[in-house]
Amino acid sequence: MSILIYAESAEGKFKKTAFELASYAKKIAAETGTTVTALTINAADASALSKYGVDKALNVKSDKLNSFNAKAYADVIKQAAEKENSKIVLFSATTDSLYAAPLVAVALNAGYASNVVALPESTSPFRVKRNAFSNKAFNITEINTDIKVLAIGKNSFGLVESQSNLQQEDFNPSLNDGDFTVKVESAEKVTGKVTIADAEIVVSGGRGLKGPENWGMLEDLASVLGAATACSKPVSDLGWRPHSEHVGQTGKPVAANLYIAIGISGAIQHIAGINSSKVKVVINSDADAPFFKVADYGVVGDAFEIVPKLTEKIKEFKAQNS
Repeated sequence: MSILIYAESAEGKFKKTAFELASYAKKIAAETGTTVTALTINAADASALSKYGVDKALNVKSDKLNSFNAKAYADVIKQAAEKENSKIVLFSATTDSLYAAPLVAVALNAGYASNVVALPESTSPFRVKRNAFSNKAFNITEINTDIKVLAIGKNSFGLVESQSNLQQEDFNPSLNDGDFTVKVESAEKVTGKVTIADAEIVVSGGRGLKGPENWGMLEDLASVLGAATACSKPVSDLGWRPHSEHVGQTGKPVAANLYIAIGISGAIQHIAGINSSKVKVVINSDADAPFFKVADYGVVGDAFEIVPKLTEKIKEFKAQNS
């Protein structure tokens, strides 16, 4: 018996969420006296998982699985869980995993809890703490089924190193042609930038920047901070920025350690999507902007004056402390 995690990767490299998930699983394994098995799909090298306590890796290699397919991936994960007799199956709360996790839960006749933000309150009975009401509250969910499927919120646990002696095994699940009726014609990929999903810091802009030609100062700040860039829904709707950068309840959820909102008023849908971020900084000329009510730090003023000065100060600080 082993705790199974689905270790997500992109272009062969593990996402940060895979290591966080491994850290979370290792802690439960230590408390329950079991081990951690990771399922990898077309990852280049699973050895990096050993740093975070994974005992065994089931490595799947298949050209059919080069593009994410919820039904096919769920079937592969289900077969891995059955092979390992896993009673706990863990996912990260990423877009892809949140599609696959419920399908796996149904296939395994398992109880399912999403948006889990802490280690289990208890394992007998099995209770977990979850975000609720668009991250405005928490609830405690009890799962009574034999098998439990959890989706762990990003940045809710952190990375905890725990070196293990990783054993690797090629895994060749059966692939059902019926799972591949949906075909991926093309995919747009952002290269050379920090992705929103993996970012510790996100710098986000709204209509207060007045146009796409002014995005350079936001990108400069993001570059100095090693941050990802993002935007509000109106900005992506206007075509100022790509939809891949749209964050919020109707876009990509953000759970960064630091979220900087520049020229964003703070519509309820936007705040709901970024509310899991640990520290929220707002820069806006409107002192009555709703975003200030949920911000940890707020600056009232002209972003066109504040942001360049902030960027220069950070550059000076880094130069003095490098």
